Amino acid sequence: MADTHEISYIGGELDLFALAKNWKGYIKREISRYVTGDVLEVGAGIGATTVALHDGTASRWVCLEPDEQLALRLKARLTSCEHRSITTVIVGSLRTFSDRPSFDSILYIDVLEHIEDDRAQIDAAARLVRSGGHVVILSPAHHWLFSEFDKSIGHFRRYNKAHLRSMMPAGWFEVKLTYLDSLGMFLSLGNVFGLRQSMPTQPQIRIWDTICVPASRIVDRLFRGTIGKSVLAVWRKR
Repeated sequence: MADTHEISYIGGELDLFALAKNWKGYIKREISRYVTGDVLEVGAGIGATTVALHDGTASRWVCLEPDEQLALRLKARLTSCEHRSITTVIVGSLRTFSDRPSFDSILYIDVLEHIEDDRAQIDAAARLVRSGGHVVILSPAHHWLFSEFDKSIGHFRRYNKAHLRSMMPAGWFEVKLTYLDSLGMFLSLGNVFGLRQSMPTQPQIRIWDTICVPASRIVDRLFRGTIGKSVLAVWRKR
């Protein structure tokens, strides 16, 4: 089974992107119908995504985080979580679990790009999903947007629709495959060819989240998910 210790990860951007409330809300709107039952969140980090997505509708929520220091921060954050009674933090990898269907939904929210052998990871995750369950992947889009920022936080790659579609395990259905944050794509282009920053600043994150993300929610619908700086895939198991 693939090991999430294959993640080459520093985690310095997690505190910055925890500020992105509108972005987290956008993602929740796009995927909430597929996040049900017993949920496994791979690479939960410091829990910003957990808090944003975990609204108590899941019957069980397991946060899997390979980095011990991040896991400690995650546990501390969840002490005040309204749904902590059904939330578990595990320090480790997919090898922690028996190789049998145990979950209804497995989430990779800005995580898969940190894993060197991503195909083995998805194959391993697929074996843990019950019939009718989902794998949800959100990742940075387009390798031509690969920047100093990607390098600095340990990304191996960015994805496009064709790449993610090619990774879908046999016997699964494609439920959703779309690009998100069309305006953010142009900001990323500016960093690739102009700023070349290894890390955005807090004011830049706030501007993106408060101005660009709400506008992108409108523009994304107009372009029908054909452009964006992130790509979202949802697969369902037969």
